[in-house]
Amino acid sequence: MEFPLESIQNMIYVIRGQRVMLDSDLAILYGVETKRINEQVKRNRERFPCDFMFQLCKEEYEVLKSQIATSKKGSGGKQKMPYVFTENGVAMLSSVLRSKRAIEVNITIMRTFTRLRSFLAMENSSEGTEKLFKIVFERLDDLEDRITPNLSPKRRKIGLKNE
Repeated sequence: MEFPLESIQNMIYVIRGQRVMLDSDLAILYGVETKRINEQVKRNRERFPCDFMFQLCKEEYEVLKSQIATSKKGSGGKQKMPYVFTENGVAMLSSVLRSKRAIEVNITIMRTFTRLRSFLAMENSSEGTEKLFKIVFERLDDLEDRITPNLSPKRRKIGLKNE
């Protein structure tokens, strides 16, 4: 089972200066309930020091919730603040979640973290910045190529006119 790196990349947030993933997002990827992940973590607490996993405070959760705009309607919201896992914490999850799917998901997540690190390293150099902009513009051009054929030819175009 292969997961697109972009979808996993969208599940990585920066909280307290660290790139982390929410327990609920990991549960979706692993195909289990969030409480099952948290149960395994509690049973193996010594494997998850504070630099591998931590619980969000209410303020952090509110900010995060406003960024991702999700809330269960009718349930009154979360009773407990979610846990987040750093890259090391996600790797450690593979030792307590032993399913084949957990192994495949962890491999993809580790690749995503590695990819993010390489993008950040590129951003820190001028040559890297040029490469990053080139990638962004290539993706924008690709997006434009996919969208433009679906637009009505009678639409009123905006922007500068090339005459």
